[in-house]
Amino acid sequence: MAAVEKLITDSLDVWSSAVKSKAATGRGASGERELYGIKKLRELILDLAVSGLLVPQDKKDSPVKKLLEIMAAEKTKLVREKIIKKPKKYEPIDRDKIPHAIPSTWEWVRLADIGHDWGQKTPDCEFTYIDVGAINKELGVVSEPSVILPSNAPSRARKIVRKGTVIYSTVRPYLLNIAVVDREFEPEPIASTAFAIIHPFTGINASYLHRYLRSPTFVGYVESVQAGIAYPAINDKQFFAGVIPIPPLEEQERIVAKVDELMALCDALEVQQKNSFTAHQTLVETLLAVLTNAQNAEAFNQAWSRIAEHFDTLFTTEHSIGQVEQTILQLAVTGKLVPQYPGDEPASVVLEQIAAEKKQLIEEGKTRKERVPSEEEQNSLGFDLAPGWSLTSVQELCRPEEIVTYGILKPVWSEEGVPTVRISEMRNGEIEIDKLRKCDIERASKFEKTRLVPGDLLITKDGTIGKTAFVPPELEGGNITQHVLRFPVSRFVDRRYIRVCIDAPVCQAWMAGETKGVALKGINVGDFRKMPLPLPPIKEQARIVGKVDELLSICNRLKDCLKSVEKIAVQISDLIGDHLIGSSNNKILTNSGGYKEMKITTQLMLGKRTPGDDSIIAPLIMAENGKADAKAIWKKSQLELPTFYSQLKLEIEAGYVLKPVAGILEG
Repeated sequence: MAAVEKLITDSLDVWSSAVKSKAATGRGASGERELYGIKKLRELILDLAVSGLLVPQDKKDSPVKKLLEIMAAEKTKLVREKIIKKPKKYEPIDRDKIPHAIPSTWEWVRLADIGHDWGQKTPDCEFTYIDVGAINKELGVVSEPSVILPSNAPSRARKIVRKGTVIYSTVRPYLLNIAVVDREFEPEPIASTAFAIIHPFTGINASYLHRYLRSPTFVGYVESVQAGIAYPAINDKQFFAGVIPIPPLEEQERIVAKVDELMALCDALEVQQKNSFTAHQTLVETLLAVLTNAQNAEAFNQAWSRIAEHFDTLFTTEHSIGQVEQTILQLAVTGKLVPQYPGDEPASVVLEQIAAEKKQLIEEGKTRKERVPSEEEQNSLGFDLAPGWSLTSVQELCRPEEIVTYGILKPVWSEEGVPTVRISEMRNGEIEIDKLRKCDIERASKFEKTRLVPGDLLITKDGTIGKTAFVPPELEGGNITQHVLRFPVSRFVDRRYIRVCIDAPVCQAWMAGETKGVALKGINVGDFRKMPLPLPPIKEQARIVGKVDELLSICNRLKDCLKSVEKIAVQISDLIGDHLIGSSNNKILTNSGGYKEMKITTQLMLGKRTPGDDSIIAPLIMAENGKADAKAIWKKSQLELPTFYSQLKLEIEAGYVLKPVAGILEG
């Protein structure tokens, strides 16, 4: 047992370093990360606890068979005295279907053998109501019950509970809403029928039962028998048919104490990691803000030198690289990403060309004059323009005969019709054409002004505001809904730069500041038309787009490498857990509580490039004939695990090490 606990504590850096980036869509995502390793560690602790591997067995403990006899006698007595109803009979446990091996001093029994419910009643006086929301699932207690009059009683308020009762939420979204009723409630407590109620017989520690019901073993059982689609659940019969491993009472108490001790360690690790993530995120955002706010070349270079010196330790998360991407866009539209060349024709010439074209069409009666935003409306970006740049607005950069407008109001969907773009089909800068719905032709014909032209820029205006995508050639003649704007960009400007501009934080912030609405926040099309845009010379627009594409491509490669490294960390934490607890198809555990030696074989292999002076990991792999398992290389590197992952990311990116494949477990 000491060896098991030692492996857990020796691997704390593995557990704390194994994280998963939470799926997030939209610009400005929080960058939240799931502490996957710590979550797995909690599950592992519970699995070890109910497998007899967490604390040692003691020959002096009371035999379980004697406990079972005492419980059977207590059940008979309660039935005879009509305190409880005669329980249902269940089939004997099929020994070939038990979840996992246990020590020889334990016994597998059904929940019906170790506890009972108290029946149901309809409230006839004031009572304490315990529903699913009243449970503090972290502490495993009833924390927020309600005192209710019988006239206001919900129809689900029926199940009787008492001090020492364990209540278990049977509905899937709340499977871990489990609690021990740890005190007497006044007035009388009654629980919702959304709970299964089990009051343990003498010889069962309620806290041990609580821990078991939270374990992956029992959760797996519930998920295998639950029924329902929207809210899968199990009934009382299925609950009491579930099996539970019973250790001696003294060992139950040792298990509860050890689980609580290790869970407190997990709590501390979680706080430490969250504080570390927050501090790291703040540091990255602060340093990048200094870079974007630099007022001159000297300040910019000083800010960049600070970042470059610590680049490999600063940018180790998907969120931090996302911040770099936003910084690139901000630098692009503030004139700090590429140099200005005095020979470039200034942006004012482009604006004159656009104005001349519009004037001619107005004189020919082919379009009408639009209101020009005031100087105050335009002068709201908060930075000085670079030499040769001009400040303009969205509507001034439209094709002369068109304006920015939204699409079809209340589209009528049909099998045949006009492909119509909704917000949900604009993802990652592109339109998911295969997911488009079609609007009835007659309905779509009333919105001819928003017929799509290849190259038009689409912008989401409601809900998730500011997502952009270009119209591809295959969507010519399509349309958009009222929640999407169509921006017909003038032929005199580089539409790719306009997209960079709208994607940049400065314009995103401007749109966010103009949003209106309560249920569905959005930006008014009239406000969007007057949004200020910083316009560089046409040649500089092309240079900016080229540099942005180059740098964002590097960021994407960095994110891919991070995902590979993150995957290794997750695999290692999974493999350690699988090794200790085994699986239903390949049990590593034995009744004696022993376990086999583990060998993690997540393979690392040399890449195509010769390792440089900055390489640490590749030479170690080279010494192993070009291939070795990840954990062995980590140990030889003598690096802290987070540092090892950061270094591995850099060497994969440099081509010194190949991107690893999934690991396996031997032993």
